[in-house]
Amino acid sequence: MNDDVRNIILGVVAAGISAALGWLTRTYLWKRKLRRRQAFFGLPDNSECLLVVNRDAGHDGAVHRFDVFALLELASLIKDCGAHAQIIQGDLAQQGFGERTEFCLGGPYSNRRTGAHLGSLLPGVKINVDADPGPDRQSFQIGSERYRMEQGVTEYVILARITAGQDARPVFLFCGQRAITNQAATRYLARNADKLARKHGNRSFCLLLKVVNSHAYGPDVVELVADVTRAAQEPAPAIRTSHRATG
Repeated sequence: MNDDVRNIILGVVAAGISAALGWLTRTYLWKRKLRRRQAFFGLPDNSECLLVVNRDAGHDGAVHRFDVFALLELASLIKDCGAHAQIIQGDLAQQGFGERTEFCLGGPYSNRRTGAHLGSLLPGVKINVDADPGPDRQSFQIGSERYRMEQGVTEYVILARITAGQDARPVFLFCGQRAITNQAATRYLARNADKLARKHGNRSFCLLLKVVNSHAYGPDVVELVADVTRAAQEPAPAIRTSHRATG
């Protein structure tokens, strides 16, 4: 075997080893990312979860089209984790939580189960559900702060991951002032899932998001207002200040 042939063989072997190592590295990183995401969502391979949907206030038993879009966002996340979902209406979900991951969509005015979760797990969050028009209609009170909605300009939504114990599966809440804000929260979660998993791990959190100018931008422009976990987990005190939504 002359030097040229030997060099060619060594080059091919080196290229093969390099390609194999690269493939193994990418596979390892992909699996590590997947395991972190599965742990964050509480969705190991072939697990079951609940999609608890709300009802459109104007139609008996119907789901608002923006909430349908939100369900599609969540379905993609669930599929990526290798899990399966069961869809159930909030008014019919008469069961405990913690055994299966739950994605609960909508505010307490359209989803009774959201109201139950807020009262049990996030007592510091109060939502005005009065039907009468007024500046505080559908406003949020979190701790001592109140956040009012300016429809189509500035609207708020709560994105929360909450658990009842160390080994319990999480409940994800998407609780917005309008249906389009529910979709905005699910889209925010889809875009930032890995970042949130690195930051919060398997701990509970409650984020207040602001949807900016939904009349023009739909659910796409979302800003993080604050991490309100501590205030949300404590019983709400008297209101100290009031915020008027600004564009």
